[in-house]
Amino acid sequence: MRGLTGAGPTAARGTFQAVITAMSVLAALGFFAAACATGGTGARDEGPAHADAVAGSAPSPAASPSVTRDQVDAVRLVKDDPRVSAEVKRELKPCVGDEYPVDVSYGELTGGSASDVVVNVLTCGDAVGVGAYVYRERGGRYTNVFKAEEPPVYAEIDRGDLVVTKQVYEKGDPVSSPSGENVITYRWAAGRFTEEYRTHNDYSNAVGAEPTPAPESN
Repeated sequence: MRGLTGAGPTAARGTFQAVITAMSVLAALGFFAAACATGGTGARDEGPAHADAVAGSAPSPAASPSVTRDQVDAVRLVKDDPRVSAEVKRELKPCVGDEYPVDVSYGELTGGSASDVVVNVLTCGDAVGVGAYVYRERGGRYTNVFKAEEPPVYAEIDRGDLVVTKQVYEKGDPVSSPSGENVITYRWAAGRFTEEYRTHNDYSNAVGAEPTPAPESN
């Protein structure tokens, strides 16, 4: 199933990066505020992978009768998944007609017999990621083996690894202007995703920021 953006993981990532630098992401304010209210401050103080962001030993099932790529209903997977928060499920509604704000990618992440499914749930107006999930086929059904719900967040497949991008907010940052991003790479091992490494990108030189003065020559 192809979501509203419908351009695949590479184009979707481009859209996501463009949105980050835009000044119109207030639609995600409610989700960001909710994350802060529960003790989160964005990816800045995330530290090691959260327990609810990395698959545990007993993933919850999400009903899907088929393991054929063309028949995977990503919207149904998310809505029927007990591990998905009520806030994300409320956001998952049609934007135009029957088009839902989801990006769906297929690939090999867990070494299963069928392609794994990566689902990103976005806001309608600004395509800001509010939830990212990985579903693995098991016994003819798909189960949730990964979730990340600290917006803005986006997940994609990169050469067999799961790469999750989370925005970093320092104190005083408006929702439209994060200070940077953490890019976290997860790898499937022993029945779960574990963090392999992370990198941090600073937005201090982003468009609109004042350039650092060059040193005067003698």
